Amino acid sequence: MTFNRRKFIAVGTAAAATLSAPAVLADGHGKPRVVVIGGGSGGATAARYIAKDSKGAITVTLVEPSRSYFTCYFSNLYIGGFTDLEDISHTYGTLAAKYGINVVHDWAVDVDRDSKTVSLAGGAVLPYDKLILSPGIDFVEDAVPGWSVAAQNKMPHAYKAGSQSELLKAQIMAMPEGGRFAMVAPPNPYRCPPGPYERISMVAHVLKQMNPTAKILVADPKPKFSKQALFEEGWQRHYGGMVERIGPDFGGENVSVDTEAMTIDIDGMVENVDVCNVIPAQKAGRIADMAGVTEGNWAPVNAADMSSKADPDVHVLGDAAAQGDMPKSGFAANSQAKVCAMAVRGALTDSKVFPAKFTNTCWSLIAEDDGVKVGATYEATEEKIAKVDGFISQTGEDAATRKATFEESVGWYAGITTDMFD
Repeated sequence: MTFNRRKFIAVGTAAAATLSAPAVLADGHGKPRVVVIGGGSGGATAARYIAKDSKGAITVTLVEPSRSYFTCYFSNLYIGGFTDLEDISHTYGTLAAKYGINVVHDWAVDVDRDSKTVSLAGGAVLPYDKLILSPGIDFVEDAVPGWSVAAQNKMPHAYKAGSQSELLKAQIMAMPEGGRFAMVAPPNPYRCPPGPYERISMVAHVLKQMNPTAKILVADPKPKFSKQALFEEGWQRHYGGMVERIGPDFGGENVSVDTEAMTIDIDGMVENVDVCNVIPAQKAGRIADMAGVTEGNWAPVNAADMSSKADPDVHVLGDAAAQGDMPKSGFAANSQAKVCAMAVRGALTDSKVFPAKFTNTCWSLIAEDDGVKVGATYEATEEKIAKVDGFISQTGEDAATRKATFEESVGWYAGITTDMFD
């Protein structure tokens, strides 16, 4: 079952805008300036809401190197054959044309918090009154011995969607009959807690159709994982005997790989594999570290407005933020962005700011029409974003409930991408 683009969302046809650096720097109206780095679920949402709700009172510049943004959420469905790559690709033309956002396709290479400026790879320097960082993730060097970003084409991570997703899918499709797919799962915390296990489900879905004697091996450093009972029930129901997971009790936290030999070593046991999906330990996108707002791998923030604990004029959203109880997800980043946008607009225009509230839901597809979800609501405390209550799908649910859950996720995808880009 493949969902074409029209079934997902009617995406605007405006072309992506790229402004030259000198034009971005000019502002003769004395308006307050907001620079947003990162055009994903956090950054694009924050830029859109600040520009829209301030009605032109704030100059908003969005810095994003990619002209097309591929959502990590639903990229597993592309691997599973339930959607096309173009369905998860989005551009920035509407943000520029409709909301007057200066969209700059360049790399941010430095932040000077003293002078309140952002330097771009192309040479431009952007001044700001408020800076919003939403850079997503980077990978921890040497997290998996034998693997590096330089070797990602041999053992793809596919945890930044787009070309890596295409590559991993092509490798899966080229597996020999009865071959072996391996995943090295990441340690906590990481982007999208159910994501690796939805990916296993989608790989199993493909292999069941085209290569039913193939096997899947998961080396996992965690004793447990998000929606574990739901995934394990689903794997047994749909893909019985295909998936084997090795947790830390059996060596799953002592793993190395050989990208040339295509082997994975699990606590001294060397396994030959045909495809190896390595998802390393993660950290905040590099610009957060360059801005000096990280502690360890992540950037601590104040829950009420997502401002950095190192600098009240810098805000950090989404995967990069150390904020408390919320998972690192696209839904969470979008929710945090709305709180941040309201707080930034209030600070710069003296408009009303309401108390921060946050929500999150993560959907996963296990097999065709077999969707599950987990979610919660949160509130801002002085210490962190704190969970208030939550919900999760139950094992043993009927087919109609699971189908409705999947259809709900398709509607959510259309809604969140509209909220970000339209």
